[in-house]
Amino acid sequence: MRISSYFYSIRQGLKNIRRNLLFSLASIGTIVSCLFLFGVFYCVIVNFRTAVSDLENTVTISVFFDEGIEDSNINLIGEQIRMREEVRTVDYISADQAWEKYAKERYEDDYEAAMASFAGDNPLKNSASFEITLKDLSAQSEFIRFLKGLHGVRKVSTSELTADGIVALNSVVSYASIGIIVILLLVSVFLISNTITIGITVRKEEIGIMKLIGATNFFVRAPFIVEGVVIGLIGSLLPLIIVYYMYDNIVKYIIGRYAVVSKLFAFVPIGDIFIVLIPVSAAIGIGLGLIGSIITTRKHLKV
Repeated sequence: MRISSYFYSIRQGLKNIRRNLLFSLASIGTIVSCLFLFGVFYCVIVNFRTAVSDLENTVTISVFFDEGIEDSNINLIGEQIRMREEVRTVDYISADQAWEKYAKERYEDDYEAAMASFAGDNPLKNSASFEITLKDLSAQSEFIRFLKGLHGVRKVSTSELTADGIVALNSVVSYASIGIIVILLLVSVFLISNTITIGITVRKEEIGIMKLIGATNFFVRAPFIVEGVVIGLIGSLLPLIIVYYMYDNIVKYIIGRYAVVSKLFAFVPIGDIFIVLIPVSAAIGIGLGLIGSIITTRKHLKV
């Protein structure tokens, strides 16, 4: 195609949008709604997964050793654990550290007195351990079986109920979000398809004449592809603006109104969210318009 043909296709695509303004607005509105919900879900999921990651760091697996075990064997156990891919951190807690931690939690006000009363006699002298956190809690069951099979390991302690609850919650939110987004994307494709179908019907005679004088298949399809892409692009930009200001204002309001929340939960910075959300939303919007126009032109244009 010549350059003039490209400009012709762009002009005709924009004219199609104006001719079928009501359906074009309906398609744009659907994409806006879809990508707005996508943006909201993405913000929620990113913050949720950040919170889950922080929570996963609090779920530790404690590995206790056989009595009288030598330091070399403890080091060997530690090396075997660190070699596992699912391991995030491994910290060695000596018997003295375990007793000091317990005393601080158990005897808050009388910590010094408690330590003095047990001077030289550690009640937890056999409580040296490795405290382990995992990258993915869903791998915990298999990892615990590995730990129990290590020579020199007396006991493995963890909270399986908490880990299972975190994994289940993460799965439910992820699957629900994916399901809703897929439904909205399919509705968007349907509406864009209807809009372009109307455009084809309006220009049916013109298209027939174009074919009779030798217009190529691409030349006939191009305006409708432009129409779909423009609708998708406009529909992807509007929700980004809405989600940006909404997220920014909500975070500022919560932090300003409920200071305790910022101490318990760290919101993901808006820049970290939109560095991913902008290209993804634009790609989805343009992709929806492109797919909808291609499907429709193939179905209704016998070219």
